[in-house]
Amino acid sequence: MTYKIGIIGASGYTGIELIRILKRHSELNLVATAALETGQNLSDIIPCPFDVPLVSAEDALNSGLDAAFCALPSGASMKLVQQLHEQGVKVVDFSADFRLKDVATYEKYYKIKHTVPHLLEEAVYGLPELYRKSIAKANIIANPGCYPTTILLGLFPLINNGDIDLQDIIIDAKSGVSGAGRKLENNLLFCEANENVTPYNIGHVHRHLSEIEDQLSQLAGKSVSVIFSPHLLPLNQGMLSTIYVKLRKSANFQDIYQKYVNQYQSEPFVKILPQGKLASVHYVAHTNFCYISLTIVPEKNLLIIVSTIDNLIKGASGQAVQNMNIMLGLPETMGLL
Repeated sequence: MTYKIGIIGASGYTGIELIRILKRHSELNLVATAALETGQNLSDIIPCPFDVPLVSAEDALNSGLDAAFCALPSGASMKLVQQLHEQGVKVVDFSADFRLKDVATYEKYYKIKHTVPHLLEEAVYGLPELYRKSIAKANIIANPGCYPTTILLGLFPLINNGDIDLQDIIIDAKSGVSGAGRKLENNLLFCEANENVTPYNIGHVHRHLSEIEDQLSQLAGKSVSVIFSPHLLPLNQGMLSTIYVKLRKSANFQDIYQKYVNQYQSEPFVKILPQGKLASVHYVAHTNFCYISLTIVPEKNLLIIVSTIDNLIKGASGQAVQNMNIMLGLPETMGLL
């Protein structure tokens, strides 16, 4: 069966990557691409090989869609997701609007009033490696943030088995410039970003921190607190998180390594590197993979986890298609390998 698909927010980086993936997907038929630049083709407003016409969100809503990707900024998705849901359209939403169940936490970190809180309980957090069964039954998927994807996959095998100190986790994360989206800001200009590495929102203030700690706490069954320091890299796309965790003195590295292997051995998009190899962005560029490496510092009783993804693919559009495949009962890897 072929499904009629719409993209709302098609003119951003994630929208373009979605179109690229859907062009090679045999079961998802793209019938509506919505953006503010209505009446033009996508290739008219950004250099790309896709001459798809851009329509209004209203026109997309009236296209008889079976499912939709909503690739809008946080705050802009709520009303559209509600409208799509009321039409019986399955939705994968890229914003943070449905990732947090607690309205007060969302409003604190995003400085936006949540207008459809009744949909929060219905929305499922879309990290397939953790929540595949729930995703398969969902109608609204909250596509995870890019930083949280690296961090949650990096920590999941250890988060609830007592191997690490849950109050002493330090995350040094780095993202390509596309992670900020298509917008004009001084720190994103070529001369500012090129040949430079810039920390931003470091410590305990970045918006993704709410999502990271919320998910880790749910998985651990207790409160988890982290220090999170993101940096901007002079790359178009790519992301790498280096995670430092304190081990219990009785923890054995071989046992820990085997836990990661066992956890992810059947996952199509997560790879654990052999001992002695380190994850880097080149492993995952332009793919839906997450590569993870583990290094122990025995004299410090410390484990260093390196988790890397392409922020526009596994961190956004690829993961969204992975979620959509699961929701629609299609092979999970369809269009992604």
